[in-house]
Order: sequence, then C-alpha cells, then structure tokens
Amino acid sequence: MIYFVALFRFAVAFFALAGTSKTWMLGQTQNLVYFTHQTNLLIALVFIWAGFASLLKGIQPPAWLKGAVTLNIIITGLVAWLVLPPDDPATQTYIFGIALNTMVHVIVPILATVDLVLFDEHRRFKWLDALTWMIYFPVYLAFILIRAKVFHGVGPSADGSPYPYGFINLDKLGLQQFVTNCAMYLAIFFVLALIMVVLDKALPARTPLTGTSDRAARLKRAR
Repeated sequence: MIYFVALFRFAVAFFALAGTSKTWMLGQTQNLVYFTHQTNLLIALVFIWAGFASLLKGIQPPAWLKGAVTLNIIITGLVAWLVLPPDDPATQTYIFGIALNTMVHVIVPILATVDLVLFDEHRRFKWLDALTWMIYFPVYLAFILIRAKVFHGVGPSADGSPYPYGFINLDKLGLQQFVTNCAMYLAIFFVLALIMVVLDKALPARTPLTGTSDRAARLKRAR
C-alpha cells in the first residue's frame, strides 16, 4: 500500500507539472498570473514531497499546508467548472491525448481530493485552519492588482488586459462590483474550507489506507 500511495502522489504531481508545462518548460511565465497555474505548481511541489515521504517513510507535509493546497486546487476545479467558459478542443494542447486544461482543471483537483480523503490521516485540521487558509486568495488578488497597475496592457488576455479572469477585471467591473465579487468568492471559499475541516473531523483518524504504524501515530501526536 505504501508504494501505491507514493505512486498515486507522484501521478498527481505529474499531471500538475504536465498541465503547466508551458509555464515552466517553455518559459511562458505570463501564465503565472493564472490562479490555475499557481495552484497546480504548488500541488506539484507538495505532492512530490508527500510521494517521497510515503516511499521513504519520512515526514509528510504539515497538515495545514496539505489542506491549504488541496482547498485551493478544489477551488480551481470548481471555478473552471462553474464560472469559466468551456474550452475549445481545437485550440487545446494535448499530452498523451489529454488536454492540458483538463489536467489542471479536472484531473488534478479530483486526484488531490481523493488523496486527502483516502490516503491522509484525519482529525488533524484545526478550526482556525479554515480561516488561515483564506490568506492565499487576498494575496493573489493583491498580486493581480499590482501587476495590472504596473504592467497594464501586456496581457495575459488576448486583448492585452492584465486581468486573467473576467470576474476580477477591475477595469470592466468597476470598484464596487469588483469588491462584491471578491467578497462573495472569499465567503464561498471559507465555506468550502469549513466543509473540509468538518469532513476531516468526521472521518476516522487512521484507516488501512491512511496509515496505521506506530511512527505515523507519533507524528500525528506531534502535530
């Protein structure tokens, strides 16, 4: 089971890296403006760590960090599904017959969620975690606004807009609607964070899939 979990986590990292390959391999660094690319790259780093920790029986990523990146990749998937327009298959880039956008918007969020539920030890999250996980989104918004002010008209949008998503396009929305949208999304994200904490507390602390060794128990107590 240890080897299966390690391979599963390496697979999550593979899809995250493959889906963002234009960013880190082809040097299209403007893609770092997208929440999708940022969260997938973070997932790749954390899951490579988790994969080697599983394989070598080492120390896993802290529960807070694993929860934070998982929450944000779930948000990535939900926003792509519910808010963003559907992709045009003719304009997509494919690896092994799978569109890169499908990897980062569908496959990675699903696999990361499965990993959290089936392969992580549970009852490690604190109620405060749901609040502190919210830090990333305001920081991301600040980055977008500062970049838009400094590098206005340089994309990443095809029309030159520095805003990667229409629902945070300050120029088109105006300040009031922009603030309303951000507050609404932040509230939804907080609800999702609370659901994750509730689910973590409801699941058994350890199962045959989430670790039963004495060392795992000691690590959990240390957390």
